Amino acid sequence: MFSSMAWAQAAAPAAATPSIWEQLFPFAIILLVFFFLVIRPQQRRNQEQLKFRGGLKKGDSVFTTSGILGTIEGLTDHVITLQIATGVKIKVLRTAIAGGASEELEKK
Repeated sequence: MFSSMAWAQAAAPAAATPSIWEQLFPFAIILLVFFFLVIRPQQRRNQEQLKFRGGLKKGDSVFTTSGILGTIEGLTDHVITLQIATGVKIKVLRTAIAGGASEELEKK
C-alpha cells in the first residue's frame, strides 16, 4: 500500500544550475566591499605615516610605538635620537616613531 503511493508521486523537475558568473558574482561583491572598507583605508594611513616620518626634523616632539614621548635631538636615515628627559637620550629606529606628541596631547 505505501509503496504504490511512493511511486505515484511525480519527480520534481531538476533546478537549472547557475552559470559560473552567477556563482562568482557574490564573491566579487564581497571582495570589492572588503577592498574599499579595509585595504584602501590602510593604504592611505601607511602613506600618511611615511610622509610624516619623512618630514621629521630636529626639535619635533614625537611619541614612539611603545609610548615613549620625547624631543628629536638627532636624525639619520634610519635612526633617531630622542631626548626623553634632561640628560637622557635614547636611539630608536625611524620606523618606531608613531606620531607627533603635540597632536596626540591635543586630542586628549
